Amino acid sequence: MFVSQAHSFAQQARLAITLAWVAGYTNIIALLTCGWAISHVSGTVSQWGRDLAEANWRVAGFTSFLLVTFILGAMLAAFCTETGRRRGWQSIYVLPVALQAGLLAAFAVGVELHDERQIESGAMLYAMTGLASMAMGLQNATITRISGGVVRTTHMTGVFTDLGLEGVQFLYWLQDRKVDSPPLPSRALIHSVRVHPTARRLALLGSIVGSFALGAGLGAAAFDQLPRWAMFPPVLFLLWIIFQDVRTPICEIEPSDLVGGEHGLRLPEAIAVYHLRKGAGGRGKVHRLPDLLRWCERLPASKRVVILDLSEVTLLDANAALELRALMKQFDAQRRRLVISGINGEQYHAMRAAGAGDALDPTNVCPDLELAIARGWLLVEEAERRHDLLGGRGADVALDEW
Repeated sequence: MFVSQAHSFAQQARLAITLAWVAGYTNIIALLTCGWAISHVSGTVSQWGRDLAEANWRVAGFTSFLLVTFILGAMLAAFCTETGRRRGWQSIYVLPVALQAGLLAAFAVGVELHDERQIESGAMLYAMTGLASMAMGLQNATITRISGGVVRTTHMTGVFTDLGLEGVQFLYWLQDRKVDSPPLPSRALIHSVRVHPTARRLALLGSIVGSFALGAGLGAAAFDQLPRWAMFPPVLFLLWIIFQDVRTPICEIEPSDLVGGEHGLRLPEAIAVYHLRKGAGGRGKVHRLPDLLRWCERLPASKRVVILDLSEVTLLDANAALELRALMKQFDAQRRRLVISGINGEQYHAMRAAGAGDALDPTNVCPDLELAIARGWLLVEEAERRHDLLGGRGADVALDEW
């Protein structure tokens, strides 16, 4: 869940449903114990402005504290993910989620010590709201990074704004699909609600709102019945999904030992061959793909044709197919070519059915490694011929015109 970006609607919806309720739950507990909302900062900024105008320095200082802790949480998430990316960690998002679980666990201790007959004040108010606010900033930044800015789980202002915008688009689509005269917007030509992007976006936004509201309701009920233990459910839930994420082995990408060396194949410098292998300790288990986009970023610039052998991969689910689609798009953006080997006909059709068909060039998908290497060699030769036809104006021009 936290290995790479959420490219698909299903992945983004799962993130929203999984974590928006944690924000709603934490927010209502903070309101009931401390009297302040901590999952969003719009109201806090408004309160801060009013306090400054009225020279209410004590409250203005506290609202400033909440704003700073939220920002610190977002900065902590960015630091963890960027450090993981630079150091080549396989799962760069587990650490910030684990830190969030730790912050909420500390907040849970404060809730356990809280006297439910009164609102917190003094040092305990600062400690509890600061921990919760930092945890929410951390969660919002992490999920925003995973979803590529599509999903935000700790505040509803932007969600309701998007609901209004997408709702109008959906109403226009309902009207346009009854019209049989061109020109029509491209979305109007889609007649199924299930696959229409606006309808799916509305479903995603609705899931965020519903999950957040469910969390708030569950939090209020838990605090009413078991106030001292009210924060344990979200903490245990975060620990559980971290455990599930860590226990699932991740495939490794290794350079091929068939190339180079004394007895290896002598391929052109522009060709690289890699194998996707299961970890030694995870044989027989279901594996996840590594962060393919990060792997692509770390490839040497001289490698213009990359062959990725997937012969050890026996199952390609929808998420794996969309990861490969994103990788192929990244290669196109870098003016490179990706040749995939080890894909049989069933897997090829499964990838197309999962939504990777628009980026999948059938000529660059081969059933075995030998054919893939031959295809890669042919691509390099075609680029060299184009380079010669262009009168030596540069190999990059030839590669760009593939």
